[in-house]
Formats: sequence, C-alpha cells, structure tokens
Amino acid sequence: MTDRTLKGKNVLIAGGAKNLGGLIARQAAEAGADVAIHYNSDASRGDAEETLAAVRDAGRNGVIIQGDLTDPANIARLFTEATSAIGTIDVAVNTVGKVLRKPIVETTESEYDEMFDVNAKAAYFFLQEAGKNVADDGKVITIVTALLGAFTDGYSTYAGGKSPVEHFTRAAAKEFADRRISVTAVAPGPMDTPFFYGQETPERVEFHKSQAMGGQLTQIEDIAPIVRFLATEGWWITGQTLFANGGYTTR
Repeated sequence: MTDRTLKGKNVLIAGGAKNLGGLIARQAAEAGADVAIHYNSDASRGDAEETLAAVRDAGRNGVIIQGDLTDPANIARLFTEATSAIGTIDVAVNTVGKVLRKPIVETTESEYDEMFDVNAKAAYFFLQEAGKNVADDGKVITIVTALLGAFTDGYSTYAGGKSPVEHFTRAAAKEFADRRISVTAVAPGPMDTPFFYGQETPERVEFHKSQAMGGQLTQIEDIAPIVRFLATEGWWITGQTLFANGGYTTR
C-alpha cells in the first residue's frame, strides 16, 4: 500500500476513544477506512461512542469494543470481534498507555506491576495478536514516549515500561517481514492532553514546553498524520522508533 489514503482498508485502534487515539480513528475514516475503536472502561464509553459517530459521519463502518488489554485473552477477543465487525485488519494501532510520575523509593510493587502490565505486557500481546491477525502487507504501530531518549527523574516505571516495546517492535518487524508487515513505534514528546497534566506541576509544564520548537507541547494533531503516513506511504519504515517531539529529545 503506497498511496495516501486508506480506502478500502480496515483499521483497529487500541485506546481509540479519545485524545490521540480518537483523532487517529477520525482521520482513518476520513482517509477511507472502516474503524474498530477499542476503549478500556465504562468511563470512556461516551468518548468511544462520539468517535464512532464521527467515523460513521465520514461514511465509514465502525464498531466500539471494550476490554482491559492487560489480559491477553481480551486482546485476542478484540481482534476477533474487530475482524467479525469490519473485516480482516490491515492496520493495527496501539495507543494504550499509563503514566506515573513518582520517585523510585516511593513506588509500590502494585504500582510497578500495573505500569508494566499496561505499558509493556499489553503492548507485547497486542503485537502477538497483530502477527496472527493482520493481513499481509499490513501495518502495526505502537505509541511509546520521547522519555525513551531522556535522562530524567520520576518516570522510571513509565519510561521503563515503554522501553521494552522498542525491542518488541524490532523482533516483530523481523518476524513479520516475510508477510510484508511493517512494525513501528512512534515516540511523541509530552502531549497537550489530560494524560500529561495530572503528573506535573505548572512549573514543570513550562519547562517541558521550553524544550521543544515554539515553546509548546506536542499536539495530537502533530502525531496522527505520522501514524497515517506509516500506515500508507511510509510502509518501508519498519523496526524503528520515530522520535516525533519537536526537538524535545533524541538519542
């Protein structure tokens, strides 16, 4: 698939109800795709329904599917239900993540377990099911974090939980290559969403802004087109982590 559109394709988005995932879902529909929208809990069902309505307003078919993706059985069910509703998945995007800013000496075992379950385990088994279910010539894209290239405090379990995804991505890219499935990760800078603000003080927010072009945080509108590019013309990029953060950090 080398064109700019997703016409006739089927896209599954984990965490697709709102924020970045919701925008990716809307843009996929505008580009011609049918869309399966995953959401985690009842608290985000309303957002999922709004995003589904936008997909349908764009003239495309869609479905919403709930599930806790820290349980691999729910990931398998997600792919099964999505395929049943819209057809074989061509593009699978995982935006699921959980952030925690807390010193190592204060982090509990349960917090550690939850962070790695959400950020690493769910990502691993999403890739596993994508490898089983995504069509030949498909695309698999995971959202990680620019903190993978940062030297900072406080985010040991968030950046630590996301860091294995780079290794998962590289392995999957090799293992799925004979079917021409590209596998990539995108590492945004701190994004201007509620996901970010709950962890930071106003002073630290201003510091994060100062580290990128224009003195601003990453916008979801900066990242969604990159995902769309990877799902179309950018298919030759595989096994890579793309640091899309306005110069916030690199390696």
